[in-house]
Amino acid sequence: MPKEVDMPSLLHEGLLALIRERPEFAADLLREVLRVEVPEFTEARIAEATLTELIPAEYRADLVVLLVNDKPVFGVVHEAQLEPKPRKRFTWPVYATALRARFECDVAVVVVTVDDATARWASEPILLGGQSVYVPYVIGPRGVPLVTDEEHAKRDPELAVLSVMAHGRGEESVAVAAARAAIAGIAGIDEDRWVLYSSLIESSLSDAARKAFEMLPKAHQFFSESQRKSFDRGRVQSQARAIIRVLSRRNLAVFAEQRERIESCTDLETLDRWLDRAVTAASTEDIFAE
Repeated sequence: MPKEVDMPSLLHEGLLALIRERPEFAADLLREVLRVEVPEFTEARIAEATLTELIPAEYRADLVVLLVNDKPVFGVVHEAQLEPKPRKRFTWPVYATALRARFECDVAVVVVTVDDATARWASEPILLGGQSVYVPYVIGPRGVPLVTDEEHAKRDPELAVLSVMAHGRGEESVAVAAARAAIAGIAGIDEDRWVLYSSLIESSLSDAARKAFEMLPKAHQFFSESQRKSFDRGRVQSQARAIIRVLSRRNLAVFAEQRERIESCTDLETLDRWLDRAVTAASTEDIFAE
């Protein structure tokens, strides 16, 4: 029996990781899923830190991608949303206007969710006062293409994984077909991405679909126990680095013993709590408060 994973945390992290691992995927989603015309670009660049410097820390976006052609030509703010959070309807317009003012190019706020109710909530127009209205782009499970063709999955493994995340808890046969294509699609990628994507595929399936997939002739194992441990270690290290980075960006001193405490922690729930506190804490010591 595979070890249980923190499903909400993995989903949130995974939705962003698909873009962080290949920033060009942000443009693919705009073109292929949202039918947004994207200007020609030569580079897709993660620009998370730039946005954090631009606006206060409490408005920190999940992920920012800049499409560049000598200069920025399009900015994309990606938000992974697992459930409705009313505060987001105040911050999403801030992300759009701040990024647009900083880089003087068109921008889009793209909310990605695997929950239908959250997709409907996020799609509601945001009234800004007067005649101003803001509406983010939303990719919900109904808007994600179902990828069941292995060749298609090999051409676009990130979309294949997202397909399983969106459809893996629906009809069993559909979920199994999507998972089978996605596993084939990620076969040729590097090991670190393979471990992450395999975990996302496995965790996104319903119990029935997972059992049916594992019974397929010559079905690929999602990943070995050693690979799972490697993935867990990677998540811990990533969270520790994020905490120290946020504190550093906010010019809060991190003493040697505090850094050691953060880097030696192996509990993801604790690290998640510390990262949340790091965004608004008055001092580094405050993130450790009981």
